[in-house]
Amino acid sequence: MTGRELKIVLYIVGVNYLAHAYLSFGSDVVLVGNMVSDFVKGKSLEAYPVGIQKGIRLHRRIDDFTDAHPVFKEARQLLAPAVGRYSGAFLDIIFDHFLATDRFTTDGLAAFSQHVYSVIRKEETLLPPAFVQMFNYMVRQDWLYHYATREGIRRSLEGMVRRAKYVPAGAPIYALFERHYEALGDSYRKFFPELEAYAREHFAL
Repeated sequence: MTGRELKIVLYIVGVNYLAHAYLSFGSDVVLVGNMVSDFVKGKSLEAYPVGIQKGIRLHRRIDDFTDAHPVFKEARQLLAPAVGRYSGAFLDIIFDHFLATDRFTTDGLAAFSQHVYSVIRKEETLLPPAFVQMFNYMVRQDWLYHYATREGIRRSLEGMVRRAKYVPAGAPIYALFERHYEALGDSYRKFFPELEAYAREHFAL
């Protein structure tokens, strides 16, 4: 099973949506594609407008870069004792926490989150039903904003554990997040500037 397929299994809260939204660099149409990408298989992206296709491709490049990056691989090992091969999906969410606290003020994150929801809502008739179902949960629970808080991350991580068929019930993922908080933050700070530079380069293509 690929990293992208694992994220589909965990789709209720298992994708780093804040990072993908942030790495759309202010383009609303790219944002839509970047957010919906994991629900669009293969060449079916060609059914979408060109700008959304660009966002889908950018999302896939971001995921490939992330999964292959040595810092990301190393950080995954901190979570593997609890969730095994699913550690990358959980780490995505944890890195969104550090992104939320690193690049946004509280008010800025609130405004950014509402903008993302508004942009996607305008285009939802174009989007896969499974994504729209997930998106409705996202809006109601305001995931993007709550990534900034430890309580929000706890709910997300524990929700992923409940929904992931192959993760042991009660896997202590949040305890590992707390135990390795500083190390995970250091990994984010090493990794994210490189990801941002890579995404910006491919955004311009």
